Amino acid sequence: MKIYLGTDHAGFQLKEKIKAFLLEKAFEVEDCGALTFDKDDDYPDFIAKTAIRVSENPNSKGVVFGKSGAGECIVANKIKGIRAILGFSSENVELSRFHNDANVLSLGSMFVDENLARKLVRIFLETQFTNEERHIRRINKIKELENNGIN
Repeated sequence: MKIYLGTDHAGFQLKEKIKAFLLEKAFEVEDCGALTFDKDDDYPDFIAKTAIRVSENPNSKGVVFGKSGAGECIVANKIKGIRAILGFSSENVELSRFHNDANVLSLGSMFVDENLARKLVRIFLETQFTNEERHIRRINKIKELENNGIN
């Protein structure tokens, strides 16, 4: 499975640590930036690129980082086909995969340390979607909203 990573300056250090962790686990990783620390960069630039790459590669996943993770989650969810969640606990990440087939995990470096980030990323990547009819039905309704908007 290919994993796409994206961050701005606020999540840069955590991204670098998680990138090393994923490479140790033999995942194929593409870093969509920031590639260097720049305190004046803008997260939408890197998060959109990451989410687009995930949307173009259906069997992939994305992990994005920021200070709170909230803005990053918002940006990722603007890209068609993305179901991004803000990860803060094992349970919320697991349920996001079981029920929502989430494909992007957003982590806030202000709230998630390296150890918790490793745990959440592992859960995100290892937990399989249930494929239950009710969850497929709900995801299809989300896709319909993406395609047609709200009338």
